[in-house]
Amino acid sequence: MKNKIIVALMLFVLGLGVGNNFASSKAISEKETPKTVVEQSKTTVLNSQLTQKAESIMCVKPLDLVDNPDVYLHKKVKINAVFDKFSILGLDYKPAMRSSEKYITFLIQRPNVSNDIPLSEIKNFLTREMAEKFIELNNGDTIEYTGTVFSTALGDVWVDVDSLTVLKKKEANK
Repeated sequence: MKNKIIVALMLFVLGLGVGNNFASSKAISEKETPKTVVEQSKTTVLNSQLTQKAESIMCVKPLDLVDNPDVYLHKKVKINAVFDKFSILGLDYKPAMRSSEKYITFLIQRPNVSNDIPLSEIKNFLTREMAEKFIELNNGDTIEYTGTVFSTALGDVWVDVDSLTVLKKKEANK
């Protein structure tokens, strides 16, 4: 009796599998060609990858980043800030190594004060090649940049900058 129940249950499960396979192949043959299914799959995967890439960039305020560096570790961030100056701060520091031969740092201004004080807790690294494109940057220019937080050594934020855009040039004093 027990064997008959097991055999009946196996036939039932097997029948469900064959029925579903037949129904899906019938739907494909009646509605779509396999080429259409493949094209739709490629489009879905591409759209999914673009969505994930766009969603993976976190817009963050500089002080939030400084207050919670570990939250953003190995994350891609986008920051709007006021440029302060190019620097050598943090270069050649072994725990978060970026060579002074290949990189340069830039600092942004501390947003919570009225004077031009750099926010030195964020070390932004640009390749020297990329930095050459922004030689005209001046203290007070508004920028937006995207990069990956690669270290939180010394409790600071260390960012490899991927892209930099000048949003607004500071007006020159007359």
